[in-house]
Amino acid sequence: MDILSDQLLVRRAIPVKAVVTPLWKEEAQQQLQAQINQFDGQLQQLELQVQQMMSELQRQMIGQPSDAMNAQIQDLQAQANARKSELLEQKNQVLQQLNQVQLLEMEQEVEQGQIDNFFHLQKGDHLIRKMQVEIVLRDGVVEDIRGEL
Repeated sequence: MDILSDQLLVRRAIPVKAVVTPLWKEEAQQQLQAQINQFDGQLQQLELQVQQMMSELQRQMIGQPSDAMNAQIQDLQAQANARKSELLEQKNQVLQQLNQVQLLEMEQEVEQGQIDNFFHLQKGDHLIRKMQVEIVLRDGVVEDIRGEL
């Protein structure tokens, strides 16, 4: 029997962990702060757009009944508030992540993500052990590969 016929090519997700170091912590904080700044910029841009749209709406509605203008203004304000709430919720989540990063202890391992990997499985292999592989990074460099390859 051919050796290849006794094997399967199987895909597994491998968790990637990072060791908390001063460099990792600094980079994580910088990335999260950049996201916060981006949300602040989007909020400012939204405010400017709403002001411009309100001015344009008021200009277009000159001579119209005030009820129609008030309804349109309220609709515009409701849409703007909904978008603003979305952005503030997302910003709040990032602020919480930033707070969590600041509380991490040095040398602690944290989940960084995952990558997919293919491996050969054959008769007699222990599937669970083959599936339990993880990669540990220190400042972006592979420090350890844990598990049965």
